[in-house]
Amino acid sequence: MCRTAQNPERPEGDQEATDVVFSTLLEDTAEELYESAPCGYLSTLMDGTIAKINQTLLDWLGLTREAVVGRKRFTDLLTVGGKLYHETHFAPLLRMQGKISEIALELKASGGRRLPVLVTSTVKTSTDGEPMLIRTTVFDARQRRAYETELLRERQVAEEARRQAEADRERLREALTVLQQSLLPATLPAVPGMEAASYYHTASIDRLGGDFYDLFPLGDKRWAFFLGDVCGKGPQAAAVTSLTRYTLRAAALLDADPAAALNTLNTVLHERFTGGDPRYCTAIVGVMEPDAPTGTTAVRIASGGHPPALVLRAGGRADYLPTPGGLLVGILPDPHFTSAETTLGPGDTLLLYTDGLTEARIGTHRELYGEDALRAFAADHTHGGPHELITALTGLLDGFGEGLDDDTALLALGIPQPPPRHAEHELT
Repeated sequence: MCRTAQNPERPEGDQEATDVVFSTLLEDTAEELYESAPCGYLSTLMDGTIAKINQTLLDWLGLTREAVVGRKRFTDLLTVGGKLYHETHFAPLLRMQGKISEIALELKASGGRRLPVLVTSTVKTSTDGEPMLIRTTVFDARQRRAYETELLRERQVAEEARRQAEADRERLREALTVLQQSLLPATLPAVPGMEAASYYHTASIDRLGGDFYDLFPLGDKRWAFFLGDVCGKGPQAAAVTSLTRYTLRAAALLDADPAAALNTLNTVLHERFTGGDPRYCTAIVGVMEPDAPTGTTAVRIASGGHPPALVLRAGGRADYLPTPGGLLVGILPDPHFTSAETTLGPGDTLLLYTDGLTEARIGTHRELYGEDALRAFAADHTHGGPHELITALTGLLDGFGEGLDDDTALLALGIPQPPPRHAEHELT
């Protein structure tokens, strides 16, 4: 390849034009360059008295040379804040270092104007190292100040928008919390001869969950209860949850058969949510009938695709109450729901839960917690009754941490242990 010349010869005409430009520049004297520089120059004695100042800086300040040279000190050109900064920081650092660069200050200009500037100062010393004077360069920082002001304004606007968004988010969370609470009973009613406890874990404070439960009287000393989980999250799921709760309550009051209540709910959901947006749920519905003379309670339940209920016996055993084959509620027009019965005695507890508990992820491999682990956990808490069981399960849920990513509802119903009888001693 041919090497191209680094400095090719210019045409004679261009060279002459360039020489003319250079000649014109060389006609400027050092004094003209000093006075008309695009920045301010001034020289001061070591006590700050201004000994020399260029015309550029005088024009910026709107002052005359006679009013400044030998009559003012550098600090006299500064605003009050600038004077304080000069005395506490600028001057001490300059004395120690001999130079200080790009310090933001404000100068007082005519008419009360403030001129933002960037100042660089250097101490000139004699041959024996004694300080003689201070040379200072002043750069106009008005454009920079305008940019910084605009940047600050935009940052303030962004910060205000962030605070407003956070406030809106907090109001939304409060509204969602109130709405979520409206989908659950405020308190459980007192069932004669029995104990009841519940807990609701919300996986996300920003989204409505679809888990639900309830306990209410049917009359004739019978009590109905249910617990379930609506498919999906958000307002749509909340609407289905509300519809499901009120439908089950009304159905149980009309017919105490738990399977009949599920059939009624299935009809409502299947007819209401058809087309491309089907809505369905899983649920367990039950009826309790306490028997005061024997201290026991007969329980009948029906399940629609829900995890099986867990029965904790006073003797320290925990077993599931099987309800296999029950279909999801709302999927088919004529589903089959599985029923089961059991009897609770003193110290026994019936636990209902949603699958957020058993489907929590645990361990390094994020395995499902599962029904076997839940049964083993419950077997260790068979002697405390519903309240202590729910407290223990609450701690278990908290221990899952991020592994618990779904809402979880718990409902425990049980018969308390009778107080121990003390031996009677006859007085002699």
